[in-house]
Amino acid sequence: MDFLVSVIMALLKRNPHSKIESSRHAKRDWKKRAPAFSLSNTILVLALMFLFIPLFVIIFYSFNASKSSEFTGFSLVWYEELFLHSGDLWLSLFYSAVVALTSALISTVLGSLAAMGINWYKFFGKNYIQSISFLPMVLPEVIMGVSLLIFLSGIHMNLGLTTIIIAHTTFCLPFVYLMVSARVDEFDYSIIEASYDLGANEKQTLFKVILPAIFPGIVSGFMMSVTMSIEDFVITSLVNGSVETLPVYVYNMIRHGVSPVINSLSFILILFICVLAILLRRNLKGFAASH
Repeated sequence: MDFLVSVIMALLKRNPHSKIESSRHAKRDWKKRAPAFSLSNTILVLALMFLFIPLFVIIFYSFNASKSSEFTGFSLVWYEELFLHSGDLWLSLFYSAVVALTSALISTVLGSLAAMGINWYKFFGKNYIQSISFLPMVLPEVIMGVSLLIFLSGIHMNLGLTTIIIAHTTFCLPFVYLMVSARVDEFDYSIIEASYDLGANEKQTLFKVILPAIFPGIVSGFMMSVTMSIEDFVITSLVNGSVETLPVYVYNMIRHGVSPVINSLSFILILFICVLAILLRRNLKGFAASH
């Protein structure tokens, strides 16, 4: 009897659940003992201030009654100017949205297919393609822009909206490939084999098994591409021709003095992005949990 009791106690001590529970208690105790003011907390606060104070300054001065840097009173005059008398600004935003969504969609499709093909198939030049696929990520934007400009001029292609989309697709593609590859690496390929064993063809396996499993990575790559496309200035300014996207328009406006209308538009874009990020975070968490 004493021998059985000792064996049971030994098994309880080796129980992984008890170890996990003890580690949770230790983590809670460490959080309780952690000082409120430490070097890591101070650096975190300073970093957040560095990132968000400029945004609050932009929002604050979007309600300023005058153009000066001195706050003279609360007013919505610049929002009225934005919605009623800023047609060129909205046109540049429309161009940015068209370029961002189109290039992000193309780069997402190509990058997702490339991630699956390179990770799951063997072919000649695979290592070479994996190496050069990251070049647009590490090369300076000036080099990328100049090389694209030389190429497009060499094939006698008129600069405009199409060339901007081609350029943005080129530098967004590696980011999509990287994000989807991270999801594909975690994917259990035996699930695909099981799908084939159950009678599914390649199309059904792709749309009902593979894509739902890597969907969060695809959406992340798409959103990253949209963000990078909207904020790009260097490459766009070299291949845009006469088309002015939002960054190019703002740069040309700054040469004649900064208008508070830009602050109003920035506040609207910040609100839109925050709402979109919250909705995507909730939906993607539920989608990922269900798969």
